[in-house]
Amino acid sequence: METPKWRSYAELAWTEPIITPPENYVEETDLLAELVKGHSKIAVRKVLHLGCGAGGNDYVFKRHFDVTGVDIAEGMLEIAKQLNPEVTYRHGDMRTIELGESFDAVVIPDSIGHLTTVEDLRAAIMTSRNHLNPGGVLLITANLANDFTANNFVYTGSRGDIEITVFENNYIPDPAGTTYEATFVYLIRNKGELEIHTDHGSIGLFRLEKWLNLFKEEGLDVAKIQLERSYDRFIAGEGKYLQHIFVCNKLL
Repeated sequence: METPKWRSYAELAWTEPIITPPENYVEETDLLAELVKGHSKIAVRKVLHLGCGAGGNDYVFKRHFDVTGVDIAEGMLEIAKQLNPEVTYRHGDMRTIELGESFDAVVIPDSIGHLTTVEDLRAAIMTSRNHLNPGGVLLITANLANDFTANNFVYTGSRGDIEITVFENNYIPDPAGTTYEATFVYLIRNKGELEIHTDHGSIGLFRLEKWLNLFKEEGLDVAKIQLERSYDRFIAGEGKYLQHIFVCNKLL
């Protein structure tokens, strides 16, 4: 299993609940929970959250479901465990993990973009299907190459003597490719003393047709819902950030 290369999920993981506190997740995650319930053909009690990060979504999901969270970044898992002691957390890779149990729903609300090849994406979808009860729901939030545009974001937060500003730049180096570049600059002030950190990496960006083909290969029925305006408050200058929700059913 590969160790995450992103500093944001390793030594900078501690900044996550400061710049995006769990309360910020409530509106969107409640929507995702209702989509899961509304599209499932079975009662949804147990939910598997792949790529759970620091547990912000689980802060809301646990109000609706019995949640198991999985992430490859141990720094993020430590934060998630402190935030959500009621949730079961496991260290693992969404492409390969085998938990030996099944769930009524599998959700990947945020982290699927860290898979940058079709093979990795197929593996994650297969993992999800293998852990899903018949009639259950796989929900994935993703960006699509069909309508993704370069953009910039600014995030801010503070706690005690710590003040943090994060700039994010998303750049598409090759419009015909399957990734975009994400670059982050962290300005961290502790009692006024400034530290500057950077992070940079590639995010997967696939066309709608590829997604639909992968779901079809795994025998999943799929509905697509467009999610707009959820990041509007963070956009710097002109730009838009469209996300799409895939809600898939495993056949009974």
